[in-house]
Amino acid sequence: MDLIESYRNCVLCPRQCKVNRVAGGGDATTGYCGETDQLRVAHVGPHFGEEPPISGKNGSGTIFFTGCPLKCSYCQNHQISHYGLGTGTSVEKLGTKIAYMIEYDHVHNINFVTPDHFFPHLFQLVSLLRRDGFNLPIVYNLSGYQSLEALKSARDYVDIYLPDFKYSDPSLAVALSKCNNYNQIALEAIAEMVSQKGFLDSSFTGAPLATRGVLVRHLILPGKVANSINALTTLFVEFGPDLPLSLMSQYHPVVHQKDDDLNRPVSEEEFDRVYLHAQDLGFEHLFVQFPDKGTSQLRAFSPFLPDFEKSDPFPAT
Repeated sequence: MDLIESYRNCVLCPRQCKVNRVAGGGDATTGYCGETDQLRVAHVGPHFGEEPPISGKNGSGTIFFTGCPLKCSYCQNHQISHYGLGTGTSVEKLGTKIAYMIEYDHVHNINFVTPDHFFPHLFQLVSLLRRDGFNLPIVYNLSGYQSLEALKSARDYVDIYLPDFKYSDPSLAVALSKCNNYNQIALEAIAEMVSQKGFLDSSFTGAPLATRGVLVRHLILPGKVANSINALTTLFVEFGPDLPLSLMSQYHPVVHQKDDDLNRPVSEEEFDRVYLHAQDLGFEHLFVQFPDKGTSQLRAFSPFLPDFEKSDPFPAT
C-alpha cells in the first residue's frame, strides 16, 4: 500500500470518502475520520486495562491515534476521536518512542488503537520495527467498521485483532454512529480477521499471553439490552461457541447524549441479563468485565475513562 497515494483518493475505511487527504495539496481536505495524511498520535505508553492475555503483568504497549472513521457519539476516547487531540509525528519518531517503551517498560505487545485511517503509515512502521528486531505481537484495536480491502492489505502487519461488535440494531448504529450498515460491515470484517489469524490462541493453549488470533469485544450500552442480546446471538450463530468474546460494562457518558438512557451507567440488572444470555448461548471463552456494585448512579470518575491531556491518561487502571 503506497504511503502517499492511498491518501489521495481515500477509501481506507467503509465511509469511502474518496477525498484527497494529502496535506498541502490544492484540493486537500480531511476525511470523515477528521485527519489528513499527517500521522498524529495522542499517547504512547503501557496500558493495563485490556483483557489479561493482552495486558499481562507489564501492560500492553498502546499507541492511541488521533481521529476515527466511526466517531460514536458516546466514545470514551472523545478527546482524540472527536476533538482531534494529538501531536503530529513521523514513522521514524514514533518507532523510536515504541522502541523506548519496549526496552524500559517491557510491554508484552504493540497495541495500535483505532489505526485504520493511518494504515499506510502503520504498515511502514511495523516493517521498521521488525527490521530493527522488535518481534512482539502486533495488536490492532479496532471498531469493527473496517474495509475488507484494507484488512487484506494488513494481513502481514498484524498478529492479533481486537475488533468491537457494537450493534445488532441498524437504527441504533445510525443514531449513535451515523452508520446504517455497521452490522453487515462488521460481521464481514470480523470474518476476514478470523480467516487470517484464527481465534485468540491463549484461549485454547492456556498460555498467560496471547500471540495470535481474534478476540471480539462488545460494550453493553445502558437501556439497550436488546441490542446486546441480539449482537451476542448473531456472533454465536456466525462464529460458534469457540469465539473468544469480551463482555464489557465500562460505559461512562463523556458528553451529554440526546438519548437519556446514555447519560447513565449500565445497571447491574442490565448487565446480568446480557451476561446470562452469553452463558445460555454457550460461549466457551468469555472474558467478563463485571460492573462495580452500586453503579446505578453516575460517578464523577471512571477508571476506564482516559484523559489524554495528562501524561498518563489511565492512572487508575
